[in-house]
Amino acid sequence: MMRFKAAVPRRGLLRRVLSMGLPTMWGAVAITYKLTCPLAQENGLGARVATSAVFFAVGTGLIIHVRRALLRELRQARQIAGAAQSVLLRPLPPRIDDLTVAAAQLSADRGATIGGDLYEVVATEHGVRVVMGDVRGHGLAAIGTAAAVLGSFREAVHDEPDLGGVLRRLDRALARHLRDRAERDGTVAEDFVTVLMLEIGRDGELRALNCGHPWPYLLSGSVVEPLSCADPMPPLGPFPLPADLSGLQCGHLLPGETLVLHTDGAEDARDAGGRFFSLREALGGVGVGAPQAVLGGIFTALLNHTGGTPKDDVALLVLRNDRPRQPTPGARGSAESAATAARARPATTHPQPTTHL
Repeated sequence: MMRFKAAVPRRGLLRRVLSMGLPTMWGAVAITYKLTCPLAQENGLGARVATSAVFFAVGTGLIIHVRRALLRELRQARQIAGAAQSVLLRPLPPRIDDLTVAAAQLSADRGATIGGDLYEVVATEHGVRVVMGDVRGHGLAAIGTAAAVLGSFREAVHDEPDLGGVLRRLDRALARHLRDRAERDGTVAEDFVTVLMLEIGRDGELRALNCGHPWPYLLSGSVVEPLSCADPMPPLGPFPLPADLSGLQCGHLLPGETLVLHTDGAEDARDAGGRFFSLREALGGVGVGAPQAVLGGIFTALLNHTGGTPKDDVALLVLRNDRPRQPTPGARGSAESAATAARARPATTHPQPTTHL
């Protein structure tokens, strides 16, 4: 082990020596030729051609060396970014408690693989719990905030019996992170995070808590509709949480139905003429299919609409209930009619559309 540890810095030292030594050697060759070679002192055409050829070779060697060094550093940076992504937005399994899952994130920063969006799906004894969030801003500056929120969620979902307790844990974790960053950097952190949390019971019952995040879309056959139109609470960070965090009853996610969670970057994306991307229409065009196919169809439509990378981070998470239908004991009629009766959602008292932050 000691031999291995000693070999690591030696390789790093050798690489640094070579990276500095090769350009120095090329420069020494050029200076030596100019000062000592008799041909370099002559003014004839042949001498000038030979001198130009020498310096051209030296310059070409320097350019090739710098290019190789930059490509090597770029590969290392991509490897580090990939490792960070696997920890922060770790790949989700294709099935979680008989729910088929697919998720992906597109960063607005060119060359970055992760941004300010966050998502996670965890199966717990309280049901399958889902989070989708969006940190103010995008790119590398938002990664620390997203990591603090996600880390708290992954621990709290197993400990807290209700979604309200999970949300309070996330709020405290965010406050600690912002306070520590302000003390470390000497600046006042004014970041906020929009958060949507869902809890899906074994019978498909849906409960939700929404802090300033867009509501997901529900795909039921050919029908595409928002899961709810209720006004969300303020985002985490600037304002304290209300005393009542009992959550919103959103009916049931029936077998065969699909939920599409997204960040506001999807619906705020514009084309060259300034027209917004209609996620709802795109979902209607994609049709019913596997979550991975829905995900691919939406990202394809989004990139075609924007003509390239969107201006803001975009995250999508698709869940489909593939659990077998359970007939209601003692009920007359088909399982579909019994599920449809349970499917009825309460009427909202706030029909206004959600405000996207």
